[in-house]
Amino acid sequence: MKFYPRRRRAAPAVIIISLIDVLIVMLVFMMVTTTFKNAPAVKVTLPETSGAPKVGATTARLPLEVWITPTNGYFVGSRPVTTDQLFLRLREMSTNAVDTKVVIRADGDSTWQQVVKVLDYTRQLRLTNVQAYTRGAGGR
Repeated sequence: MKFYPRRRRAAPAVIIISLIDVLIVMLVFMMVTTTFKNAPAVKVTLPETSGAPKVGATTARLPLEVWITPTNGYFVGSRPVTTDQLFLRLREMSTNAVDTKVVIRADGDSTWQQVVKVLDYTRQLRLTNVQAYTRGAGGR
């Protein structure tokens, strides 16, 4: 039994052209107000360390120190060396002892390529006791 007749409602008509107009206006607004910034994909800064051994600390066997600066290049001990002389100087200073401790001290502005070059040379010389430290920006 039907006490109340139910009317069939017509499906609401969606005017799609008006929606497209609104979406285009929003798209244009977003494109105009968005600022495009060219940021580097990867920004790497070398870390500061507090656990670095003191410069000139006396131990039973002094470590072989390699200093890296962005302006002056490489220093082995206190002697400046060129990129070409670096491998020869490391081989001479390590005296073919595998247990030679190598300390790499890189300046904060040094490139990663310079650090990797020293690490590669120590790997070629089969030096396994290698530690890398950084220090704040500035000269030697």
